[in-house]
Amino acid sequence: MKDYISAVRPRTLPKPAGFSYAMEVKSGRVVFVSGQVAVDANGRIVGRGDLVAQFRQTCANLQAVVIAAGGDMTDFVKLTIYVLDVADYKKNLEPIGEVYRDYFGKYFPAMTLVGVRDLFDAANGALIEIEGMAALPPLPREVLPPS
Repeated sequence: MKDYISAVRPRTLPKPAGFSYAMEVKSGRVVFVSGQVAVDANGRIVGRGDLVAQFRQTCANLQAVVIAAGGDMTDFVKLTIYVLDVADYKKNLEPIGEVYRDYFGKYFPAMTLVGVRDLFDAANGALIEIEGMAALPPLPREVLPPS
């Protein structure tokens, strides 16, 4: 784990599996990533009807955003995953976990899964949306804009 981010693991709670209870940002910059869905560069939904394929594309979009901000996937400290069908997500937990590890490795930020009745892009076929917060290292002093 990076020196400016640490996982918080209360002794009074069971050991987390596949997530962290909380993440502490000790210093640096915070990037708020808006909800990403499984769209390609042309704005078309990828993997229509396939939650795992949509999870993969959504992770790719999260990665594109955090890289554009100067970070990587292990800079995420919080992810909120919104799905139309929690049962479908649970049914696909193993392949979703494989995709997750392709992008995040064994890094687990604080995460929440929320079942929702609708998503902004659901009419276009979106099954999942993920938003996040990332903590990036401080900019070197010489790069900081003047006050």
